Amino acid sequence: MEGFVEGNRAALQEHVWRHQEVHVVMGNEACDLDSTVSALALAYFLAKTSPAPKAAFIPVLNIPRAEFALRTETTFLLGEQGIPAASLIFRDEIDLGGLHRAGLLSLTLVDHHVLPGADAALEEAVVEVLDHRPLERDRAPGCQVTAEPVGSCATLVTERIAQGPPGVLDRPTAALLHGTILLDCVNLSPAAGKVTPRDVACVSLLEARFPELPARDTIFEALQAAKFDVSGLTTEQMLRKDLKVLSGDELLLAISAIYVDLETFLRRPGLLQDLDAFCQARGYAGLVAMMISFNEHNEPSRQLAVYSRCETLRSAVCQALEEATAPSLHLQPLPSPWSCVSTYAQGNALASRKKVLPVLRAALGGPGAARGPEEEVVLPPTPMNSLVEECPLAQAVPPLCPQDVLERVSRIAAGQPPGSPK
Repeated sequence: MEGFVEGNRAALQEHVWRHQEVHVVMGNEACDLDSTVSALALAYFLAKTSPAPKAAFIPVLNIPRAEFALRTETTFLLGEQGIPAASLIFRDEIDLGGLHRAGLLSLTLVDHHVLPGADAALEEAVVEVLDHRPLERDRAPGCQVTAEPVGSCATLVTERIAQGPPGVLDRPTAALLHGTILLDCVNLSPAAGKVTPRDVACVSLLEARFPELPARDTIFEALQAAKFDVSGLTTEQMLRKDLKVLSGDELLLAISAIYVDLETFLRRPGLLQDLDAFCQARGYAGLVAMMISFNEHNEPSRQLAVYSRCETLRSAVCQALEEATAPSLHLQPLPSPWSCVSTYAQGNALASRKKVLPVLRAALGGPGAARGPEEEVVLPPTPMNSLVEECPLAQAVPPLCPQDVLERVSRIAAGQPPGSPK
């Protein structure tokens, strides 16, 4: 596997120069561990077994390279198997449209089966689909489709490799598939409701062929720890790693899940300047950072930080959170080093971001806000599929002047609906 990945870039360049087929294997736009490993392992298998020796089989990670650092569990597992990030090919490093127009592209989709609207022109290049979700649409007659309800797409890739010639599966590939299935299927726990007998069978098969693979608990716990490890991220990356954005009529409010405790977060060098830059660059009027950390008994602890340079907005958001009853957050104010950041201990550790979002949505837009638009920035968690063609914030953020913000939040504070006359 290591040699295959390291040779991908040269193989791609040579095939383009020689005007030969480039067969891309690509996961979904979330590019989580399952999508990444499925693309790498299937491309490696196809390169070893394909009857079309003139094709170059290229796994492509379906994100810009700059986003890769946010996939901390993926960077960890690939690093453990000696696969450097420098050898990987990312979506912004290959011109799929140009390859298709030149008649060179074949495309295999793993861990999804519908391309987004921006890639609609590539649909006719799709020759195979391997997904573990129900099909939302039919493919062309010549397209080979495998869509099976298993816990991990890596399970389907493992089955495919196991049916191939002996000796193709090496230890690094087996370790990647093994760890991915365990993480996706929550260590094969039936209580989590994700694992199927086929997932269990594939993990057992990999362990039988490579008895030296790490124990299940060991690799699962290591991947779980890596998934929530933000120690190597910048503040901007930390805020983007698990981000949702609520949009009112004229305001955008960011809500970031942060996997450290509040004290550690507030001690980050240059934090206030980073918060200013993060919100200004994206047109966010404010930010709610929802901290979650775990003690030695794996019990969760939650804290909140509400940031905005607009005091009226910050006060309105804080009041909504403090007075919330469905659910009650049991907030206790904590000292903050800055007047534009309000901080709290959250006594109700069961009140997750999903439960707090309706409270914030209502605070942004009054009674009708429960039906208001919500933009979800999908990063490490895998979406159900790449079905959303565009979102309101996919375009450039409209300019927002301070007067607009003040007017908007004044209406919120006064209980007036969005867009009402003065």
